[in-house]
Amino acid sequence: MAKFSWRKAAVVAAVVPLVALSACSSQGGKPADSGGGAGAGQVAGTDRIKVALITHAAAGDTFWDIVRKGAEEASSKDNVELLYTSDPEAGRQAQLVQQAIDQKVDGIAVTVATPDALKDVLKKATDAGIPVVSLNAGESVSSQLGAFTHFGSNEQLAGEAVGTRLAAEGYKHPVCVIQQQGHVGLEARCAGVKAKVPATEILYVDGKDMTAVQSTATAKLQASKDADVIIGLGAPITLTLLKSVTDASSSSKVASFDLNAELAQKIVDGQVIFTVDQQPWLQGYMSVDALWQAKRGGFKIGGGQPVLTGPTIVDKANASDVLKFAQQGVR
Repeated sequence: MAKFSWRKAAVVAAVVPLVALSACSSQGGKPADSGGGAGAGQVAGTDRIKVALITHAAAGDTFWDIVRKGAEEASSKDNVELLYTSDPEAGRQAQLVQQAIDQKVDGIAVTVATPDALKDVLKKATDAGIPVVSLNAGESVSSQLGAFTHFGSNEQLAGEAVGTRLAAEGYKHPVCVIQQQGHVGLEARCAGVKAKVPATEILYVDGKDMTAVQSTATAKLQASKDADVIIGLGAPITLTLLKSVTDASSSSKVASFDLNAELAQKIVDGQVIFTVDQQPWLQGYMSVDALWQAKRGGFKIGGGQPVLTGPTIVDKANASDVLKFAQQGVR
């Protein structure tokens, strides 16, 4: 698999057999299925702890299913009770963090897509002695908000990877589609593309309404005849953009960030030219495992620096191999 070598990042994970866990979800707090996993067996012998994983996931976004699966597998091996909640609205996500503090959890893993909305409540968490790690979004502000490390891709560099690849293949007028205005990670992705291909245009859409995404992107492609590639910043968005290209009778190619099994198949079939994968399963797994390591021995993975889980390019050369893992829900 082709990889971009950016800067060194520590990746530490204890390898212990797996068992099932109970987890609360944002849909009523029902126990979640851990998915079993190969090698199910004896759990870690440490005292059981409670960890909250709080994301800005929107309903129906399959990316977060993969993050959660990683977190659940780590929880099952580490003897962790995992409390998973999510809300795409920043104020409500902050309320979920406060709820975890009130529950006296032993650790919090949180996505920081909207730092200003979360900074006060995360300070409450660290003031209460609860260790915090961030994942997926917020790498640049993670340490300022009290997290001892961050698991994710450097989004600016990921965007530059896409821009470099597009420029090398002769694309000159990309359209970069942002599905949530103000999301620091998404804005950084498009900024990275634009740094390498200056004619890149930004198109804002409402990622919670796929019908609106499709119609807005269709109108843009109809109006911008020189657009030669349109870029989705998440698999569901990219799959919708494929419909927009057809609707607009556009010759524009489609590129992407992130991955799911359906998108991997589109790359195999040649309908999407490539994607940049940030390996979300690892983000969920390592976030929970890092909090367990901190509790059991005071270990702080990352040495105060972010731990990078990407970017990794997936194109037609390696998409068939990646598809096998995506179909298992771990890519």
